[in-house]
Amino acid sequence: MTAPLSPQSSAQPTGGQLSFFERYLSLWVLVCIGVGIALGRLFPGVAIALDAMSVYQVSIPIALCLFLMMYPIMVKIDFTQAKQALSTPKPVMLTLVVNWFIKPFTMVIFAQFFLGWVFQPWLEGSDVIRGGAIPLANSYIAGAILLGIAPCTAMVLMWGYLSYSNQGHTLVMIAVNSLAMLAFYAPLGRWLLAASDLSVPWETIGLSVLIYVGLPLAAGMYSRYWILRYQGRAWFEQRFLRFLSPVAIIALLITLVLLFSFKGELIVENPLHIFLIAVPLFLQTNFIFGITYVAAQKLGLTYEDAAPAALIGASNHFEVAIATAVVLFGLNSGAALVTVVGVLIEVPVMLMLVAVCKRTAFWFPRDPGKAALSDPRCLPL
Repeated sequence: MTAPLSPQSSAQPTGGQLSFFERYLSLWVLVCIGVGIALGRLFPGVAIALDAMSVYQVSIPIALCLFLMMYPIMVKIDFTQAKQALSTPKPVMLTLVVNWFIKPFTMVIFAQFFLGWVFQPWLEGSDVIRGGAIPLANSYIAGAILLGIAPCTAMVLMWGYLSYSNQGHTLVMIAVNSLAMLAFYAPLGRWLLAASDLSVPWETIGLSVLIYVGLPLAAGMYSRYWILRYQGRAWFEQRFLRFLSPVAIIALLITLVLLFSFKGELIVENPLHIFLIAVPLFLQTNFIFGITYVAAQKLGLTYEDAAPAALIGASNHFEVAIATAVVLFGLNSGAALVTVVGVLIEVPVMLMLVAVCKRTAFWFPRDPGKAALSDPRCLPL
């Protein structure tokens, strides 16, 4: 039996760690819960007034925060890496199949089973959303669905790096998933929500994808091209990205404060809801990781390709999920709350799965040439 995977000491860069914000993201989410609850109870009109500043049901303050969440992610993507998919199609196809043909449907199953049936007696009541009132459990299921159909394109570079896996594959999947979301997220989301007795106008979900994926994607691609052409790669990586890196998380935290300022009363009165919501999300994450990891082994992938495939499948693009939930159901909705709980459990669960990958690397053939052991400052993190 081979020993658990460990980095080569000579190749381990000093910067290969989560940033201060990223390392304690779950703690910051908890702090935002407290701040949001306090804000909602002490100044109940603030969040309501901000949400009222909207155009076609799109809150301007929230839209600004959510754009700032998405843009730093998109500007880091090198879409020229997508051509690598032609030379190594097997891991790319595995991740695409898991993300778009398995993961959305298993999320529906877990959400319906736990939130719609097992936990339903503890989730009685209704949720007032745009367009009327629906059962609270259904609102939570909607949030879980929006989370399940949003494949991650943000933190997976760090998960791949920490697991010493193939960053080239991870870059390819970030590019492919970002483009796939433009085509699949709206129709798949509308279909799954409708199948769960949640009627959503096509125009609304399509608009949300264009605003929170398409617009940051276009802005990121253009500004990346312009900066690299006129300022150079060194300035882009060493100055621009270093300045931009905290922006997405800070915008996320501000958004969470606003979300919890509305949901504070529900949390104070029903803290059990947070735990009940976390159960299907936790099980879904581990289940998708497990089946992808096993499938990668059966397909004969090297560890360096198997690890990112499983980690990408397990993680969620919670920024898009939060944005879509806010647009579709409102800042005050249970659906938005579920996407926030997704943020709360994402980092600790994914760090656990990274540790699982490193301890089970001996299950796979090895290709050290693909391992992510280069200086992370040279990667679009």
